[in-house]
Amino acid sequence: MDYLPLGRTDLEVSRIGLGTMTFGQQNSEAEAHQQIDYALERGINFIDTAEMYPVPPMAETQGRTEAYIGSWLKQYGRRDQIILASKVTGPGEIFSYLRGGNLKHNRQHIEAALNDSLKRLNTDYLDLYQIHWPERSTNFFGKLGYQHAADEDTTPILETLQVLSELVRDGRVRHIGVSNESPWGVHEYLRQAEREDLPRVQSIQNPYNLVNRSFEVGLAEFSHREDVGLLAYSPLGFGALSGKYLNGQRPPGARLTLWDRFSRYTSAQGERAIARYVELAQQHGLDPAQMALAWVNSRPFLTSTLIGATSMDQLKVNIDSIDVVLSDEVLQGIEDIHRDCPNPSP
Repeated sequence: MDYLPLGRTDLEVSRIGLGTMTFGQQNSEAEAHQQIDYALERGINFIDTAEMYPVPPMAETQGRTEAYIGSWLKQYGRRDQIILASKVTGPGEIFSYLRGGNLKHNRQHIEAALNDSLKRLNTDYLDLYQIHWPERSTNFFGKLGYQHAADEDTTPILETLQVLSELVRDGRVRHIGVSNESPWGVHEYLRQAEREDLPRVQSIQNPYNLVNRSFEVGLAEFSHREDVGLLAYSPLGFGALSGKYLNGQRPPGARLTLWDRFSRYTSAQGERAIARYVELAQQHGLDPAQMALAWVNSRPFLTSTLIGATSMDQLKVNIDSIDVVLSDEVLQGIEDIHRDCPNPSP
């Protein structure tokens, strides 16, 4: 394993991080603990979670992922060995069960969310606290074609940043980040931080994989010039880039088998591109999932690739991608496919 700086902080996070949104839905508490143990054995020090996890979100399971991580911390007490990140939920009609609905990124909601997360996690601080998605209407979760909503009643980014700065000041949060953000949003957080002498965002957690490279268009430059590194989620496109869903396959227990709501990576154009990437991997004797992950791992604007797994075999294969070096021929093949099928699953 190797390690990269988290923004402009003194923290160094593992190039591969452990995503946990399956804990509490597809993975039991014992399985979650087993995954954490193995990840640490392999050198992973970065664990990412969120108050709304597991996914798909629902009232019956909300917070269970953090609780499983918290029970591991309570049992083993290795808090100083992990860099722990969580997120405060953004607004959405389905979250009527969370803090009475009508979620905001203001003091009331952020304070309540953080305090509940810390309690479930059995810790008194987070290394990284992230805004899970913007409160304002903008392009995220695959939405394209920005439409301006001039009269929205949303919390100004400055107000959100001021609340986060107080959490940093009192020690409950070490650093802050954003997720599912746009270039304008990242710029505004940085602008307000500089203008008001407030903590700057150190990372951006957005989707990034072979069939969704939209991060490169307007955000990669921020990563390079402003040291706001990418925490890449869905690096396998919900597992689709392994090839296991091609030709109508639906393996028992797999995410897309269990929940048809996750259609982002199974469109006709997405499947055509995935079939070509899988074929490219096979031509070069590579595991398709490892090729897809190794490509994300190698991006120069990356801070950490957030892998998720429902079995130990999957977890081992995913972590082993750290040792896969893609040849120039494979990299050129990836670019050829991308040129023909650019971002089929944004």
